[in-house]
Amino acid sequence: MDLLRLAALDAEDLAVLSAHVQDAVTRPGLGRWLKGDGRFVLPLNRFAWEGAVTGDAATDERHSAVLQFDRVTGVAAQGVHPGDTGPVSVLLAVTFAETGAPGGIVTLHFAGGGRIRLTVECIEARLTDLGGAWTARRRPDHRSAG
Repeated sequence: MDLLRLAALDAEDLAVLSAHVQDAVTRPGLGRWLKGDGRFVLPLNRFAWEGAVTGDAATDERHSAVLQFDRVTGVAAQGVHPGDTGPVSVLLAVTFAETGAPGGIVTLHFAGGGRIRLTVECIEARLTDLGGAWTARRRPDHRSAG
């Protein structure tokens, strides 16, 4: 499969990027705010949803990737501790709430309620596959248990 490279410059683009990182696994504490550069970077292993359309779970893959946000002026975490390389968490979604055009808050939502909130001057995000790919152990399942 080809390496994925996506950029997001507005809320609509960010929604597409969010769909591609849904169910990515990472250690949220590995996220780094490079304050002097105004950049936040999070390494992750994303489920390659774009290749999962066949219905054949035997071909499902995960890809090593990095999620990067530029023009970041602040970072806050809830239920996630910076530098904590403890348990793996699932990234559920990335959202944007405008607070003053074009700036706002980008929120990374993790399973279990953890969040990383990025205050941004504007949306400037990238998702880049790094080249590592392997067969996924299982396909994420979003069906209700009830």
